[in-house]
Amino acid sequence: MINFKNKKVFKLKREDAYADTVSSLIHDSEHIMSAYKSLRDGVVFTNKRIITINVQGVTGSRKAYTSLPYQNIDAFSVETAGTLDIDSSLEVYISSMDKIRFEFTGQSNMAEISKVISDHIFPAYS
Repeated sequence: MINFKNKKVFKLKREDAYADTVSSLIHDSEHIMSAYKSLRDGVVFTNKRIITINVQGVTGSRKAYTSLPYQNIDAFSVETAGTLDIDSSLEVYISSMDKIRFEFTGQSNMAEISKVISDHIFPAYS
């Protein structure tokens, strides 16, 4: 499992082909929205959850997956990219895990991710 309390933050870059890493974990009613990768680790956003992938070992053949269902998110915040600062970030607050921060570089669809999370944590409004 990724140590979410680790202060070291890795930047994620959009790489849709990385979604193949979790294809065997996807439920029939679930579809992949986007995938992001750092040097080795990554994050995949589906319509139901966030799946983090922690690549371990020298060869990278060992992987640890963490599933973060949107329904377990208590609150979240998004920081979008600016003109000169092209990075964006997502912070999700889960009572059992505290705060989890994801930082993105390059193209990322923060509006789409925000809408999906909102639809799950505020179902009465959707």
